Amino acid sequence: MKNTLLFLLLSSATTAFAQIPLGGQSQPVPVIPGTASDNAPKGNAKISGIVIDSTTNKPVEFASIALIDPATNRPIDGTVCDEKGQFTMSKVPTGTFRVLVSFVGYKNKAIPSVTIDGRRQDINLGKILVSPEVRTLNEVTVTGQAALVEEKVDRLVYNADKDITSKGGDATDVMRKVPMLSVDLDGNVSLRGSSNVRVLINNKPSTIVASSVADALKQIPADMIKSVEVITSPSAKYDAEGSAGIINIVTKKNTLQGFTLNTDAGVGNRGANLGLNGNLRTGKMGFSLSGFGRANYNVVGSYQNDQTVRNSSGSTSRTVQSADTRSNGMFGQYQLGWDYDLNKNTAITASVRYGLRNNNSFQDKLTTRTFLPGGATGTLGIRDVNVQDYSGTVDVNVDFTKTFSKPQQEFSILTQYSRNNRTNNFIANILNNVDMETITSREKNENLSYNQETTVQADYQTPVKENQMLEFGGKGIFRQVNSDFKYYSASGASGAFNPINSDVRPANTLNYDQNVAATYLSYTYSTKSKYTIKAGARYEYTFINADFTSRTSTSQPAVSVPDYGNLVPSINISKALKGGKTIKLAYNRRLQRPGIQFLNPNVNASNPTNITQGNPNLRPELTDNFEFSTSTYIKSVYLNGSLFARFTGNSIESVRTTDTIRTGDVVNPVLQQVIRTTYYNIGQQESYGLNLFGNATILSKWQIGGGFDAYYTFLTNNSPNPSLKSSNSGFVISGRIFTNVTLKNGWGIQGFGFARGRQVQLQGTQGSFAFYSLGVKKEFASKRGSIGISGENFFNHPFKVRTELASATFTQSSLTSFYNAGVRVNFSYRFGKMSMDGQGFGGRKKKSVNNDDVKGDGGGDNGGTPQQGQGTTGGQGGGRPRNR
Repeated sequence: MKNTLLFLLLSSATTAFAQIPLGGQSQPVPVIPGTASDNAPKGNAKISGIVIDSTTNKPVEFASIALIDPATNRPIDGTVCDEKGQFTMSKVPTGTFRVLVSFVGYKNKAIPSVTIDGRRQDINLGKILVSPEVRTLNEVTVTGQAALVEEKVDRLVYNADKDITSKGGDATDVMRKVPMLSVDLDGNVSLRGSSNVRVLINNKPSTIVASSVADALKQIPADMIKSVEVITSPSAKYDAEGSAGIINIVTKKNTLQGFTLNTDAGVGNRGANLGLNGNLRTGKMGFSLSGFGRANYNVVGSYQNDQTVRNSSGSTSRTVQSADTRSNGMFGQYQLGWDYDLNKNTAITASVRYGLRNNNSFQDKLTTRTFLPGGATGTLGIRDVNVQDYSGTVDVNVDFTKTFSKPQQEFSILTQYSRNNRTNNFIANILNNVDMETITSREKNENLSYNQETTVQADYQTPVKENQMLEFGGKGIFRQVNSDFKYYSASGASGAFNPINSDVRPANTLNYDQNVAATYLSYTYSTKSKYTIKAGARYEYTFINADFTSRTSTSQPAVSVPDYGNLVPSINISKALKGGKTIKLAYNRRLQRPGIQFLNPNVNASNPTNITQGNPNLRPELTDNFEFSTSTYIKSVYLNGSLFARFTGNSIESVRTTDTIRTGDVVNPVLQQVIRTTYYNIGQQESYGLNLFGNATILSKWQIGGGFDAYYTFLTNNSPNPSLKSSNSGFVISGRIFTNVTLKNGWGIQGFGFARGRQVQLQGTQGSFAFYSLGVKKEFASKRGSIGISGENFFNHPFKVRTELASATFTQSSLTSFYNAGVRVNFSYRFGKMSMDGQGFGGRKKKSVNNDDVKGDGGGDNGGTPQQGQGTTGGQGGGRPRNR
């Protein structure tokens, strides 16, 4: 078996990936590699080295190297660095030469004297440090574009630290501006129309992301985000999870010498924030301490819902609902980091992070009128609902990294412990339908859950010859998930709560253990003709052990999910052309395991006519992705375009059925027709799309750009039940535009707009929506601080989103209104100073665990009925499934 697995891995690892970054064409140099005169002298020596950015200590990809004859001041040979910043010139003749290094956005660096004495030599120039430079006219255009969006070999990088309108906001505000991403009104993220995307923070997973991506983003301050990396075709080194791709949020770090303390504060009509971030580094040791808190308030709206249910005899019942909604919450995170350089090649890093969220959503006077078959006046139910969603998350990382004398040779051991505890309750006061004030009875649902992960990972990479790279490693993830749910009822406004335990809403506890063992092999090969190929394969085996604590009800049968193994290949091929043009062709297979939001069997009945419940018997879905992309410059304009196709089988889809339940006053309940949402592996999905992005700088001061995304999707299920069988298809179009102007004396203006058209779902559509913002900032003369003001959606009174759902047994039309026009004032100041004294291991990019391997609450894509007071995708969050 071991030999078979090794053969499969080696067979799949025959090619690899790379792509020239944005701004990746080099500055004009006296010679272009491969174009030196045929009469140039040849020898047996070799000159090699690596080009490093002096400020970030990272390799400079595709810098140009020229070998100059000092007598004639003309080039006799040249080459280009690879994606690791490395270069080699072979067959160098005897003599004394000058080496010139050049690249767009950097000062030229000259090594004045390199002597070849006639013997066969291998001269290694080591690290060549180059300094960034901002130039005028055309070159400043390229620098500006690189500061906004960069293309790297396997990802697109959006540099968010240039955004002034996000000051005082959170990661949700930043993600809306990233090419290829779409963020709905609840903060749920999708990539190229798919919500099956993994979100990492500094290449690390977190159990809070596993519980809810939208809630995790609210805990990350926009001011602390350096960049967002969109990885559409992950290599075998990444976990197989995330069928659409991976999003990595990189926060600002400082590993130089000295001390700094940043403070950021903001206040507005919808929220306020306060953040502190400190760094201390001396010698071989560094510390960082950060804290951030944000309060949301005055978030109000309204909700209307009209649904019709048809029974087997053909008769229909109708339910009409309305409510005013409001919400408030507190979000925060605190992190302590430590790193120590044992020597120049070995480092240990550790960090502890704690995040919390307390959110309350209210549905005031949720009024429900139900007209049963044959009924003329109908029944009336009125209630006030409070949905409580609280959580705390702790992440602990300890990592060891060792480099070797050979460039790019590295070994690392990464460990992580992560746990998210979550409370998801709702309390409903049933009101008298005459005066609409007297509380006749109460209902309560308590759902305590946790998601715990322990991870151990080992990785090794080593160059093979001059143009090849071999990477392999292994990983183990040990995951325990628990959901404990109970239901209560009480009489009047002060009666004691008593447990409800029925077949409709049985109390129970789900214990779900999921362990993953993985290994991977990846191989990269670069040619002199600027082809780069990277291919690999990853094998993951998943062990499942899950069941309920008690099974006294036929509505909770035994959990039956067998263990399973998956071989996941990937291949990327790129070609760098003249003039900065690149093309890339990629294929990868991904799998998507269900997260706790889809597994949790708790019955969420905060809205009694729209009930959601997870399915612990879900299995993973498999997706094949194909992508073709290209980028180019047309004078001062940068353009990037890509075509993609995605085929998903065994897809996890929301399925809505109808039911009749007793609800309302516990003494005198009434019958109501409800829509019940759960999840099954019955879907098939095909998507074909196009992404376009462009950026230009005008007169070195004004930058403008935007993007356009469009895809056609076809969804169907293979349910044998005619009442459940459905399909849907259509186009989804979205676009964004941004502009910023740099003025004199530290002033700046920035604007942004985003809009997405109708979203296609399996059983209907979700309506279009849009965001826009405008901000002004003034930096102090010392550039140690700034003050700014920004506004968003200031013409919306209110902003409305309509959702239409339909099947063989029901139709539903929902309208959600948001009063989300906002304005905020932001202040930022930095104390202390960092210097460039330390260039040890601390300047290297730290490695860390990334568990990108479960399907979480990405939102938006599968649709669903909005739940009052909880935005357009509903749900109580966390341990219970969201209504999609």
